[in-house]
Amino acid sequence: MTIPAFLGVESSLTGRRWKARNSDDRLALTLAQAHGLPELVGRLLAGRGVAVEEVERFLSPTLRAFMPDPSVLRDMDKAADRVARAIRDGEKVAVFGDYDVDGATSTALLNRFFRAVGRELRVYIPDRIEEGYGPNLPALLKLKEGGIDLVVTVDCGVTSFDPLHGAVAAGLEVVVVDHHKAEPRLPDVTAVVNPNRMDEPAGGPLSTLAAVGVTFLLIVAVNRLLRGTGFYSNGRAEPDLMSWLDIVALGTVCDVVPLVGLNRAFVAQGLRVMGKRANIGISALADVAGVNEAMDAYHAGYIIGPRVNAGGRVGRADLGTRLLATESPAEAADLAKELHAFNAERRAIEASVLEDAIAMMETSVDDSPELVLAVGEGWHPGVIGIVASRLKDRFNRPACVVALDGTLGKASGRSVRGVDLGSAIIAARQAGLLVAGGGHAMAAGFNVEREKIDDLRAFLRERIARQLEDTGPLVPSLSLDGALSVRGANTDLMRHLERLAPYGTGNSEPRFAVTDARIVKADVVGGEGKHVRCILTGNDGSRLKSIAFRAMDSDLGPALLQSGGRPMHLAGTLRPDRWNGNDGVQLLIDDAAVSGNAG
Repeated sequence: MTIPAFLGVESSLTGRRWKARNSDDRLALTLAQAHGLPELVGRLLAGRGVAVEEVERFLSPTLRAFMPDPSVLRDMDKAADRVARAIRDGEKVAVFGDYDVDGATSTALLNRFFRAVGRELRVYIPDRIEEGYGPNLPALLKLKEGGIDLVVTVDCGVTSFDPLHGAVAAGLEVVVVDHHKAEPRLPDVTAVVNPNRMDEPAGGPLSTLAAVGVTFLLIVAVNRLLRGTGFYSNGRAEPDLMSWLDIVALGTVCDVVPLVGLNRAFVAQGLRVMGKRANIGISALADVAGVNEAMDAYHAGYIIGPRVNAGGRVGRADLGTRLLATESPAEAADLAKELHAFNAERRAIEASVLEDAIAMMETSVDDSPELVLAVGEGWHPGVIGIVASRLKDRFNRPACVVALDGTLGKASGRSVRGVDLGSAIIAARQAGLLVAGGGHAMAAGFNVEREKIDDLRAFLRERIARQLEDTGPLVPSLSLDGALSVRGANTDLMRHLERLAPYGTGNSEPRFAVTDARIVKADVVGGEGKHVRCILTGNDGSRLKSIAFRAMDSDLGPALLQSGGRPMHLAGTLRPDRWNGNDGVQLLIDDAAVSGNAG
């Protein structure tokens, strides 16, 4: 039996079918009554799978409630013992990190810990274009030649068999700290700490951790060993690990891992630390980006994160890590300005590549319902991940973008719910179609030879089609939590919604349809002329501010501008409007449909 479309919207202005988020009405009422919550909040909790006994932990996530003993992870004790021994004995240690935000935060976290215990840590971040993702043997041998005794890889390494084998053969000890999907075979190194090892519980409570979360658990374990062996005696102060939760929150949000369990606690507590602006690097980046309000998951994911990432994408790969680890206000200010400028450059490059990729795929997308794979000569490798994400959103299917340079292509992919892209990429590498590759369910990266791209496309399409056999074809849809009038989108509702934050994967921000609203004013805003700002009014004359970001890139923007005063259903998320001391609400429009009441 086909479930009716929400509000009868079978095809919206962006071509999506609206559907109500699954919610048990009886459970919703039970949750509300048992915990003294408004019925709407009970409905939202029920729709997110929160059980009656979990409500308090969900609404008030603490590390005390979710933090495990780090030793539950395989090889954690080996890794912690080796790192603690290096600290006690004054050995030379290096961290080899990835160039994205998760890698930058993981590296900065380890760097701050070493500094706090009075030890130096050599930081190595590979160049995205020259070296690519993950450990490479020349870099590892260079570290060995520089006197390094131990290398800790963070956010990479679990499938870097050949480079790590060569490093170990040269006499370098290695500890791998990663979270990407592992294979049955593991690198032959001192320790491999990864909640997604195949001998860890599949789908366990730690399997969704970002690399920065795994790194934090390592630091907790090392700190515990140092405390137990008397390292902090003789006046040496033990570091305040909780003061670095802002870094953990940033990496967790930006790696788009599910914000459930320990991740939710990391982000909730980390955002409180971030709000104090104790990390001068994050504070400097917020200042240069014009953030003058308390930072939340939105600021971490869409304001701070992209700028930290910009160094690795189009600038120098180590800038983000340096910014997050520095204790110098002057250095922080300079690095923030550089990253802000690189982010502007990144956006311009991204726009150009995206335009080319869309033009390329528009004519062929109907022939490939399982996958979008765009290939371009000379595309900048630093923006292909973002472009893949944009293509995924536009075409509602997994998207991979390949930047060709000579005979080799560097690629990045983003997936949709229900398709495990990481496992498909690993299978392609095992089948000999890739030079390198890996990832997790929602994102992946790989290198492919030019001559094998067509074979890769066919392989991935067939692999994804098999994944979709049980669920059926991908249909563009939009999930909504309920319907509101213009007057119902008010500050009282907003205060209740803020209790359910932080939002992200696994705890999506509530999306509502504001029904039978008329647009009384609409104009194009933004330097690139892509956003549409509207004033909505209800049948009772109440008003609501709203904005549709990048709406001019689709049919949505022109439709909002030319609504002609017709009643419309406008789908989106509610955000507080506290600009210039206001205490209001605004709607961030995702989609729209002409109301059935339009006649």
